[in-house]
Amino acid sequence: MSDLIVALGLVFVMEGLMLAAFPAATRQAMATLHALPDHTLRILGICGGIAGLVVVWLVRG
Repeated sequence: MSDLIVALGLVFVMEGLMLAAFPAATRQAMATLHALPDHTLRILGICGGIAGLVVVWLVRG
C-alpha cells in the first residue's frame, strides 16, 4: 500500500513540475486533449497504462 501512495505522490510531483516550469505548454496540451474525441483518449489511456505496467514490471521484475 505504501508503494501506491508513493506512486500517487510522484504523479503529483510530476504534474506540479510541469505546471510550474511550462505553464503555457501545459495549457496548450490540455486544450489539445480537450479537442480529441473520446475514443482517441481511451486508446491513449490504455497505451499509457500498458507502458506504466511494463515499467513497473521491468523495475520490480
